[in-house]
Amino acid sequence: MSPDPLAAALPPLQALLDNGVLWWGLAACGSAQLSKLLIELVLHRRWNPRVLVETGGMPSSHSALLTGTAAALGWRLGFADPLFALAAAMCFVVLYDASGVRRAAGLTAARVNGLPAAVAGAAAGSEPLPPLKENLGHTRLEVLAGALMGPAVALPGLVLVGSPLHLAMVWGLPAGIG
Repeated sequence: MSPDPLAAALPPLQALLDNGVLWWGLAACGSAQLSKLLIELVLHRRWNPRVLVETGGMPSSHSALLTGTAAALGWRLGFADPLFALAAAMCFVVLYDASGVRRAAGLTAARVNGLPAAVAGAAAGSEPLPPLKENLGHTRLEVLAGALMGPAVALPGLVLVGSPLHLAMVWGLPAGIG
C-alpha cells in the first residue's frame, strides 16, 4: 500500500490530524499510562496520580507507544515497507533499553541511595544530597505488557475508527482546518 495522495495535499494541521498511525500510537501510550493509575488503585488501594507522569512501572508506555506505532505503520504501508523496518528496529532498541540499561541505572540508584550520606557524596558539613530517582526502567514483564498493549490499542483504532480528522468528518464536525 502506498500513502494516500490526498493526505499529501492537505494543509499541515489537517495532515497531522489525519495521521492515524501517530494518534493511535499515542493512544496506546496514553492507555498504558492510564492503566498504571488503575493498577495502583486495584493492587495498592491508593490514589496516586503521579504514576501518570512517572517513568517505570507496569506496563511500559514507551513500549506501547513504539509497538503500537510500528504495528499501525506496518498495517498502513505494508509490513515489507522500509519505514516499518525502521520502526521495528526502533522498537527493539527502546524495549532492550527499558529492560536493560534504564533498569540497571535504576537499580544502581537504589544502591547509591542506600549508602550513608558521607559515602554517597555529601561533604562533611554540607546538606545531604537528594535521593536519586530509582524507578527508571522496567522488568521484562512490564516491557512485554506494554509491547502487547501497543498493537492491541493501535490496530483496532486505526482499522475501526481511523484518524481524528476522519472521526471529526464522520461526526459532522468542521474539517476545514488549515
